[in-house]
Formats: sequence, C-alpha cells, structure tokens
Amino acid sequence: MRILHLYKAYPPIKGGIENTVELLAESQVAAGHDVTVLVSAGGWRPRVEILSGVRVVRESRLVELASTPLSPTLPIRLLTERPDIAHVHSPFPPAEVANLLFGRARRTVLTYHSDVVRQQHILRLYAPMLRRVLGRADRIFPTSEPYMRRSPFLREVTDRCQVIHLGIRLEPFTHPDATTAARLRLRWSSDGQTSARPVVLFVGRLRAYKGLQYLLHAMTQVDANLVLVGNGPERHRLEDLSRHLNIQQRVHFAGHLADEVLPAAYQAADLFVLPSHLPSEAFGLVMVEAMASGLPVVCTELGTGTSVVVRHGETGLVVPPADPEALAQALSRLLLDDDLRQGLGRAGRIRAHTEFSADAYVSRTLEAYEDVLSTPG
Repeated sequence: MRILHLYKAYPPIKGGIENTVELLAESQVAAGHDVTVLVSAGGWRPRVEILSGVRVVRESRLVELASTPLSPTLPIRLLTERPDIAHVHSPFPPAEVANLLFGRARRTVLTYHSDVVRQQHILRLYAPMLRRVLGRADRIFPTSEPYMRRSPFLREVTDRCQVIHLGIRLEPFTHPDATTAARLRLRWSSDGQTSARPVVLFVGRLRAYKGLQYLLHAMTQVDANLVLVGNGPERHRLEDLSRHLNIQQRVHFAGHLADEVLPAAYQAADLFVLPSHLPSEAFGLVMVEAMASGLPVVCTELGTGTSVVVRHGETGLVVPPADPEALAQALSRLLLDDDLRQGLGRAGRIRAHTEFSADAYVSRTLEAYEDVLSTPG
C-alpha cells in the first residue's frame, strides 16, 4: 500500500501523537509498504528526508496560531500525492481541512486522538468543518470506546467508528538498565534524612490538566517520596506549592529524561500515578510504559481511555478526579500491601503485552486499512 500520514509534527519533535505516527510509519515500512509522513513544521522552506525508510515531508510554516502551525504549501503538496490510504491524525485542523478539500487518496481514515479541549473559541468556529471532515472519512479510529461515547463529535458518527487502542514498543521497558535504576532509586528514595522511602512516579508534561496540584495535596498524607519526570509550564507553580505544603524534601522534580534512561526510572519506582483531572488526558500511554515495567498504576476516571488502559482492581486503582483524599488512600493502600501491589504489577505487565504492544496496534491498523480499501464506496 501507499500510505500517507498527516499531522503537525514528527520526531525528533517529541510528543504522544508524534511518537504514535512514528511507530506506525516505521512499522508499516518494515512490513513492505510505501509510507510518507506529511507535517507542517519545517521552518520557511519545505524539506524532504528519509528517516528509517519513511519519507518525511516537512512543509513550510507561515505562522503558528493557538499551538497550530499553518502551512500554505501543505494543500499544494496534497495535490501531488496519490496514496491508497490517507491517515489523518486529529486534532490538527489544517491537515484535516486540506485533506478534505485537496486530498487525492483512494480512502481516508482518521485517528481521533482527542477533542479540542483548550481552544474552545477556535472549536466553536471549527465545529461545522470538523463535522464535515468526520462525515467524509471512510473510517474513524477512536482510541477507546469511552471516548467515542463521550465526544460530542464522535457520537454523531459511531457508524463510521472502529475503536483501535494505541500501542508502544514494549521491549525497552521490559529490559531496563539495572545499574541506572539502582542509582535513581538511591537518589529518589532519599529526603535528605532517610533513604528508605517508597517512590511514587509520575511521567509527563507538567501541564494544567495533569492534576498535579491534587497529587501534591495527596502526598501530604502518603509516607513516600514523589518523583515528577518531565518539564512544562506548571513546574514553577508546583515547586511553590510543594514548599507551601512543606513536602519539598519529598518531591523530586527530575525534569526531562532521555529515552534510554526512562525505562530505568520506572524500574526505580514502587508505583505509578497519573492524576489528570480533565479529559484532555484521552488515553495515557505513559501508563502502558509503567505497566510494561511491572508497576501498578493509580489513575483517574475521566470517561476517556484512562480506565480502559488501567482496569480497576486488576492492573491498578482508578479514583475520582480532583480528589486528593481518594488519591492518598489509593497510593497508601498499594504501598502498604506488598501482595496487592506486586499482583497488580504482574497483571499490568501481561495486559500491556497482550493489548497495547506495537505489534498489536500496527496489525489492527493495517487490517483496518485493508478492510476500508476492499469496501465499495
């Protein structure tokens, strides 16, 4: 097949959707397909390069509006492409509209990663066009059934939807560097006075929707250290809050960790927490990383994919959002019950490999492509 992926950016730019596009593109090339990724993040001049067999086209960017790059040459490029499958990754309105108006693919599929949540003023203007985009897509891939039910846009087109859970490459998380993990554990389990505290781990961008303020309040009731891996606009506010709560000695702001170090970070922890309180957290692939590492997960019920990835009482504990008391109880319960914590961790590792592996994700996606191409229309 000739496959064209459309999104706003591609590695080395990092992000959840960027990583997913890279995984699909490289795996599809390895399976013998002709794959192009078209993005709108290449400075003032278009650039074409081959990365791991993937043809990556970075179109010129005129301006960026509300974190969305605008490229005047992207529609022109679409006129020259003749893929069998155009795979649009949403939300990215410029590519969605450009493919609708100028795309020449035999069939169009769309992975619906999330609603537009933050830019509500833009969504009000864009909503009619988004409905046209979804109505014209040959197949839509929500990442979870709960998200399909809760999204006001997906509810209107459920007849076009096929849920495909996301996946990741699990191997790095099943074979971490033990020496690095031991070094991190020694650093993170210390609060300056004792070096034997359990370690609670969070990984992700420090953004407002992650609910980290509720986690810090919860940690005042939990006898453990907290490690926040990642940077973001909320870091300074969270540092101030940890000092205000007088837990700054037990909260480690680890910043960004290189990809090769991240598996060891999971290995250095006792459990993982994702306390997001807004549905901007549509899936939570970091929880799959944690599960692949053998860690139980505490997450929140958002009506999205979080409680699909983590099964309450089977691979972790799911609590209400924005509830520090519930978070504290769940974290303490796991830290105090070794058998429960280890049993959930073992079950999570099995679930990660059976449901959220790269092979499973790529296979399901390619099967969906073939079904779409064989369906008259």
